[in-house]
Amino acid sequence: MNKFVGAHVSASGGVYNAPINAKKIGAKAFALFTKNQRQWKAKPLDEETIAKFKVNLEKAEILPKHVLPHDSYLINLGHPEEEKRQKSLDAFIDEVQRCEQLGLDRLNFHPGSHLKKISEETCLERIAESMNKTLQATKDVILVIENTAGQGSNLGYKFEHLAYLIDNSIDKSRVGVCIDTCHMFTAGYDIRTREAYDKTWSIFDEIIGFEYLRGMHINDSKPELGSRVDRHDSLGKGKIGLDAFRFIMNDPRMDDIPLILETIDESIWAEEIKLLYSFIS
Repeated sequence: MNKFVGAHVSASGGVYNAPINAKKIGAKAFALFTKNQRQWKAKPLDEETIAKFKVNLEKAEILPKHVLPHDSYLINLGHPEEEKRQKSLDAFIDEVQRCEQLGLDRLNFHPGSHLKKISEETCLERIAESMNKTLQATKDVILVIENTAGQGSNLGYKFEHLAYLIDNSIDKSRVGVCIDTCHMFTAGYDIRTREAYDKTWSIFDEIIGFEYLRGMHINDSKPELGSRVDRHDSLGKGKIGLDAFRFIMNDPRMDDIPLILETIDESIWAEEIKLLYSFIS
């Protein structure tokens, strides 16, 4: 098995600290924010920062393709108001360019929200359009759409939403998906038993296709199946339970992509990484 497990680590003090923080917990992959995720603007990455990041990545023995940067939570590519959507689009393009500069080949993002002001269909059209404008303005970096729990007015909770965005993309080689196990579960896709797991992933393959799976977020869930609430839990402490994660660790379809913990107690991430590797039979 060729599994690359890590966590969403801190980049506090500079993005070049993220690989070091990942290595400390025994990670073979990691996620990070390339800028403060709660602010619109960030100062550009300078040459020294970029060089230090690349050196530390090599020291941590982590490949760029096993890094899954996450964009700012402020960005809404499907915003109903044009001015606000444009602000999101500009910020998103900047984030893709930051990944380019750091030599990273993918950027994870939440599709967007209709804010109950436009239909789901119109919102999805706006997201697809924003993605295409980003693809035109950038190069190399894959736009990795994350499935959501469907809380509030967030889209992306149905596999069909993700498939729509891929189908309407001008460059399918530069789009992919990240499946969050907590979001998947609370959106109504069960993975707790062997039978449920196989069924859910076969639906995924039919609607989206495994060739588009570019990363996963490995989280247990506080809320129940289908509750449409986004609250992560530590592995085995939530409503999903450990079997699903055992299945993932022994599933060759999840080989060679970043498998990223966003569980709620970062003090046990090193233990959770070890636990996941111990499942490989």
